[in-house]
Amino acid sequence: MRHDDIWRALDALAAEHGLSASGLARKAGLDPTAFNPSKRVGADGRARWPSTESIAKVLDAVGRSIDDFASLVSGVPALSRGSSRTGAGRRIPLIGLAQAGGDGYFDDGGYPVGGSWDEISLPDIGDPNAYALEISGESMEPVFRDGDVVIVSPAAPVRRGDRVVVRTAKGEVMAKELRRQSAKRIELASLNPAHPSYSFELPEIAWMHRIVWASQ
Repeated sequence: MRHDDIWRALDALAAEHGLSASGLARKAGLDPTAFNPSKRVGADGRARWPSTESIAKVLDAVGRSIDDFASLVSGVPALSRGSSRTGAGRRIPLIGLAQAGGDGYFDDGGYPVGGSWDEISLPDIGDPNAYALEISGESMEPVFRDGDVVIVSPAAPVRRGDRVVVRTAKGEVMAKELRRQSAKRIELASLNPAHPSYSFELPEIAWMHRIVWASQ
């Protein structure tokens, strides 16, 4: 477990509840600057951990469990197979990943539009623009299998190592792992080692959204 994993999980938790990191701290009754980037590094330059008390207060404030938080730390939280279409919560739009590259499903900002989407019911995701994609084929094994559903949040912050859905300027949609992002380029690793990785100039990318849940 790395410092970055913990801070990334806190950022993701905030985004899922429609909050900034400072807004999450404030909601938990903490100093609004408690999760600021400057507080994540000590005066000696070494990475700092958030306190367990702070994490406990945050989870209590947003009604989440330590298991939920541990899932965010480890990467993609998993729902039990079959729960994706029957669980309680608000309904969000769903299409197949293979369809997502077609016209009429996303606006220029990468938000779902049009009447051709199906719907899926899941435990509530804080991002009002969240959407679901159903995986087809074996190109994302062993991480995601044929029939798995991933939930994507345009509002969630993206960090190195996150699994993301990317749409290129040419209209191709793919699910990859963000390997590196610089001021000029984005490098994406394929989840299936049998498939190639990609490198794009930033103008070649229309949008990139983080995968925040998966049914497995």
